[in-house]
This record gives sequence, structure tokens and C-alpha cells, in this order.
Amino acid sequence: MEQSARPNLAHAGATLLQDHPFAIDLNLTTPNTMELKPEVPFVTPRQAATVVMLRDGSTGLEVFLVKRHGLSDVLGGAYVFPGGKLDESDTQVDAATHLDQDATHLHAALGEPDIAPSHATGLYVAALREAFEESGVLFTANAAAAHAAQAQAPSLPFNQLLAQLGLRLQTSAVLPWARWITPQVPPHTAKRFDTRFFVAAAPSDQEARHDNHEATESVWLAPRAALDQYWSREIELAPPQILSLAQLSRHASVASVLQSARNQPPPVILPQALIEDGALTLCFPGDPKHPVATRALPGPTRLVQRNNRFEPPEGFASLFD
Repeated sequence: MEQSARPNLAHAGATLLQDHPFAIDLNLTTPNTMELKPEVPFVTPRQAATVVMLRDGSTGLEVFLVKRHGLSDVLGGAYVFPGGKLDESDTQVDAATHLDQDATHLHAALGEPDIAPSHATGLYVAALREAFEESGVLFTANAAAAHAAQAQAPSLPFNQLLAQLGLRLQTSAVLPWARWITPQVPPHTAKRFDTRFFVAAAPSDQEARHDNHEATESVWLAPRAALDQYWSREIELAPPQILSLAQLSRHASVASVLQSARNQPPPVILPQALIEDGALTLCFPGDPKHPVATRALPGPTRLVQRNNRFEPPEGFASLFD
């Protein structure tokens, strides 16, 4: 999914596919369809969290995107929402002292009864920590403390920063929106992630900006404008960002997105990867080739790798149907 050397699968045979970044074999199921089968053991996805930060711009809804460093081994060069892996320390934050909601409430809000409350709480903390580290935005009611945290951030671990400044994070500011799981045979990386996407209104008294370390550029864009730039090859996007932006483009305001997040549990999206008509194809819930029959998202139910990027089979306009 990242901007890297990509195999041309337009006329792929078994030999070329063995040169893919992960070892696969092909199981022919129909004359034009091949399932990807990994030759490596099952890889447990790494737990991760990301925050889709939103604001109401002069012409409508805008979303904050950062460009991953080109040398990053995960989505290098692509524009993404701020986020990253769950750290063990995220599950060790004292909720009573540093969070505005208790672990029981956060566990219920995330909608994953099979995980421990401490794990659910840690995912919220990871989302807020990563947003702070990658954009400088700290979700706390105390704007002055947020600015103090920004000044001290480079020298202190996040948990220590919370304790030293007596900060209380606003978990209520971020709402669960979706859960994206990298397929066992991912298209461009052998790493897998189980990422919870949260949506949030960016605090009006703070300025979001990239960190010049993990991210080298940042921008506020209307969701449709970001997709327009992707289509014109001005920016790179991964499939989760493509379909998330298409979903956001259906909303006129931050309030509309947040209300939508409140109204339904976050869908679980585990793409099904296959080769169809010689092209790497990612199928999503609701697609005839996906084991889950119920749609998780509006728009196309699959993306096809062609022209060195992922595209909906029916063209750009189908993202907004």
C-alpha cells in the first residue's frame, strides 16, 4: 500500500508473482480468478490506532493528512491520517487521573467485548498519543497545558508528560469509526496491522502540523479534493485512506461525521486479496468474492491494482456512487 517499487501484475504469471514482496502461491479457482495463499506462517496483526482529524473549512468538511517519510517501512511516501502502533505504556495510563472516561465506558464504546477493558483503553490512549506525536494536537480541555506539552514533548515520554503536567486526555473527543485489518497476504508489505480508526473534531485553539520526523508534509483538504489529487497522481494513498476519504466525502460537516459515528458500531474491514484477470484485487465486505456478505462501506466493494495504484474497477466516479 505504500509508495514503493511495485510489481506490474497486468500480465503476471507464477514467476513474476514469486517476486512479490511476500512469498505466495496461486490456487486457481476459476479461469480468471486466483486466490493468494501465503507460504509463510500466519502473522498476527499488530495493534494500532489512528485519528481522522476533521474541521469545517470555508467550503465544507476538511480532513488532516500527513505524508509519511519516504524511507518509512510502512506506507513510505503516502498520505495518511496520524496514527501508529499500540505501545505497552498506552495500557498503563492511570485512567482515573489522566482520562475523562473510565475503562468500562471506553470498552463499551469501542464495541469489542472480546478484548480486555485495559486493552480498549490503551487503544484510545494510543490514538491520542499518536495524534499528538504526529500532528502536535493534544486532546485536552486545558489549552494552556496543551501548549506546554507541545513545548516539552521532545524530551519526555508521553506518560511522563501527562503526569508532570497533570494532563487529562479527552477520550470523549474521539469516536470509534472503523476497524481495518491488513489481510494475511497484503499487497505491498508483509507487516499486518489491526487498526482502530477514530474520528474527531480538531481543537480550534491548536494548530495541526507534521512532526518533520515520521511525517515530512501535512495538509488540510476536502475529502473529494484529496481523492482528486490522488487520481491526478499528486499524492499517494493506501486503500484504507481511499475508501475512508470517499466515505467522508458524503458528509458536509464535522457534526455529520460524528453523528454517523455515534449512530452505528464501527465496521470491521478485513480485505480479501486475490488475483482476478491478472490484476491484484482487494475485495471488501459486501463484494461477491468476500466471505462477509453485508456491506461495511458505501461505494465500490473492491479496488484493483492497475496503472501502479489502486483504483475502483468502474472508475473514479464510482467512489462517490
